[in-house]
Amino acid sequence: MRIVCVAVACAALLATAAPPVAAQHEHGSSLAEQFGTVHFPTSCDTSGAAGFERAVAMLHSFAYAPAARAFAAIAARDPGCPMAQWGIAMSYFHTVWGPPTPDEFAAGRAASRRADSLAAHADARDRDWIAATHAYYAGDDAPHATRVEAFESAMAGVAQRYPDDHEAQVFHALALLAVAYNSPPDKSYARQKQAAAILNRLLPLEPRHPGIAHYMIHSFDYPELADLALPAARAYSKLAPASPHALHMPSHIYTRLGLWRESVAANIASARLAQGWVARTRPGATAFDAMHAMDYLEYAYLQLGQDAAARAIVDSARAAHEFDVASFQAGYALAAIPTRYALERRAWSDAAALELPAAFPWARYPYEEAIVHFGRAVGAARSGDVEGATRAVARLEQLHASLAGQKGFDWATQVEIQRRAAAGWLARAGRHDDDAIALLRSAADLEDATDKHPVTPGPVLPAREQLADLLLELDRPAAALVEYRASMRGSPARLGSYLGAAEAAERAGHADEATDLRAHAVVMCGGAVPARPRPGPGAAR
Repeated sequence: MRIVCVAVACAALLATAAPPVAAQHEHGSSLAEQFGTVHFPTSCDTSGAAGFERAVAMLHSFAYAPAARAFAAIAARDPGCPMAQWGIAMSYFHTVWGPPTPDEFAAGRAASRRADSLAAHADARDRDWIAATHAYYAGDDAPHATRVEAFESAMAGVAQRYPDDHEAQVFHALALLAVAYNSPPDKSYARQKQAAAILNRLLPLEPRHPGIAHYMIHSFDYPELADLALPAARAYSKLAPASPHALHMPSHIYTRLGLWRESVAANIASARLAQGWVARTRPGATAFDAMHAMDYLEYAYLQLGQDAAARAIVDSARAAHEFDVASFQAGYALAAIPTRYALERRAWSDAAALELPAAFPWARYPYEEAIVHFGRAVGAARSGDVEGATRAVARLEQLHASLAGQKGFDWATQVEIQRRAAAGWLARAGRHDDDAIALLRSAADLEDATDKHPVTPGPVLPAREQLADLLLELDRPAAALVEYRASMRGSPARLGSYLGAAEAAERAGHADEATDLRAHAVVMCGGAVPARPRPGPGAAR
């Protein structure tokens, strides 16, 4: 019953997401103003209400820099408005993205303290909102995850004290998702479902609210739940067409469901809009939002067999040398895009030659640097360069050690998955096949036990698909087919899994299944499946 109710309520978004073009002209709105509709009364000068609510709508689409500028303009017009400072503070607290940089945290804390100092003349509701944000910024030594928990607890109190305040309920739902992202994996998805239940109750009352659709997608951004967010995914970009993130975010669900053409369209639109924004404020720079969209775009192209289009994305990423914000989204894409391109195509020598782009502060993001070393390790091992693979695996071990004990999203485990998989291929290169199987199986099992971070469309190369490739190479097609099937449940409609599973099925005597899998691949690729090497029986590597 829960699933039916959520899906039916989400479907209402499709009917209400976008007003007719004539209605948009009637209200005098331009594309640059379309961030959706929120209702957020404050005790500040009411003449700035529309601007304040537009800035809050920007927050709901993670347009943090424009939101900060909008709140700063309100503060300049009304210096005594504490909620303008609250908005600035919230624009530096990126909820589900991960910890702010030291400079971002300092700016957010300063705004939070200014809001607190001005709150004496605010009403009780405004003071409660300010106190909730202050709960995140208070103290000196608390880790990010602890601060997120403090914010969620405070927002739960605000939501309880003001049950008719829809913004309090929406921000509480977002806080629950932030706690979920900064906690150990919970495969029951209890907090995500709690957030979705809150959003589902509000949807009939706020059908054009951008945060409801957006956070519904985040709530269900998992293979087991993704179909529940499909209506929200298809509606969100229509609710906030001025936001690059709103145009991109539906592709999270398209990726979970293997809807590759929809993902391509969403991410092309997002990248173009993001670059348009940056071109006006910082000509020559690459938007981090565009890089993030390009990662998802390349992933979709590779599953469609459109390798030339994927190569164009690699070239564009390589040309990027300056960013509007050197954020973790940009770094992840810089590392993942060329690595995916090599590994998905089984171009082992290209993978072995991967290099970190110079123009990025990699020391801040060791888990992203690890992606390139993973690609190098696998590529070297698969092309017979045992020495090169050994060096790359050793670097993965160092990066894993540097991440151990960090709070928040468990990047250490993500690097450990890569280390085990790379070590497995290194063992295979040394003809230690039993060790190779054990290492790749442990990597696959560990990956299954973790959650995907929202920064990535998926593992650079799923560990269970790699295990299946190894078993196929060792002439164990029946065992390989079991692993391909399992991999496709978590990472559906991947071209590599279709092609590998088809070969495994044929060699295991399942001719009908092999025919069906190849037919799926042909349809997915539009009739022409690219030639990609597949592991053969008894291959040396």
